[in-house]
Amino acid sequence: MPRILITGAAGFIGQIVTKALLDDESHELTLVDVIEPPIPRGSKYPENAKSVKANLIESSVSIIPDKLDTAVLLHGVMSSAAEADLELGYRVNVDATRALLLNLAKKAPGVRVIYASSEAVYGTPLPQNGVSEITNCTPEMTYGCQKLICETFINDFTRRGMINGFSLRFPTISIRPGKPSPAVSAFLSGIIREPLNGLECRVPLKDRAWRHWMCSPKTLVHNVIVAMKLPRDALAPHRRAVNVLGFAVTVQDMMDALEQVGGKDKLALVKEEPVPEMQSLLYSWADDFDNSLGLSLGMKQDTSFLQSCQDYIETMSEEVSVTS
Repeated sequence: MPRILITGAAGFIGQIVTKALLDDESHELTLVDVIEPPIPRGSKYPENAKSVKANLIESSVSIIPDKLDTAVLLHGVMSSAAEADLELGYRVNVDATRALLLNLAKKAPGVRVIYASSEAVYGTPLPQNGVSEITNCTPEMTYGCQKLICETFINDFTRRGMINGFSLRFPTISIRPGKPSPAVSAFLSGIIREPLNGLECRVPLKDRAWRHWMCSPKTLVHNVIVAMKLPRDALAPHRRAVNVLGFAVTVQDMMDALEQVGGKDKLALVKEEPVPEMQSLLYSWADDFDNSLGLSLGMKQDTSFLQSCQDYIETMSEEVSVTS
């Protein structure tokens, strides 16, 4: 039975990846976070997971299971929080990752490592079309800098044969359930989630043609699991980054989808209120990527934001049925 370590397992992505793996009886999971990670509700084989509360800098050796096959690194401080607290961001996003990678290399030499990076590694100037893995990375946020530093660790440790690493540059994931996250991009889920819950969502720009590169949670999980099965030689040993497949969605696309799934009255709950200090950042984000590498590796792509909304509603209905 493959043994898998998941860090940041209490977070949203950690939970949905965990649930997908626990719906298959062939995985044995160790779930780690700074709080004890819950076993996702509705998992078919919850007995195959063990939850551990740990600080990765202090305890990264003790949390690594014997005969580990794969480590999925999802821990981290999100974009706006990393920008607001420089020391915290570097301690969690860089120092903890470096400590864990070194200990993984010692205790489980050659272990497969899936590292959750971000498209925040890119910044202006960018090509108008087809940002790809060979596009120069010039991050404009501390979060992106931290992700790029850790990608370099992954490249170097893999080149040296210490691990078998892949850095997955996630697009914005929408629609996320629950409360708004501290990410700058949180409104890209809120624009659907909050009105469907009868709440207002504030969009920090007034430009319905503005678009962003996004991916549904369902498709993200599929592509993470694809990466967990890639052969070592799928990429060059010193170039381990992959742009996880996304697609461009405009504010107008989101408004149209909200009207279709929630009704026209829900549009009144979306408040377009420009935030001047966020404008340069929002317009610096890449909105057109070359998906060819991910497609060649067997990953898949969303094609409809309306489908993402319908998947979200279905997921929420399933959660209600599990808890009732």
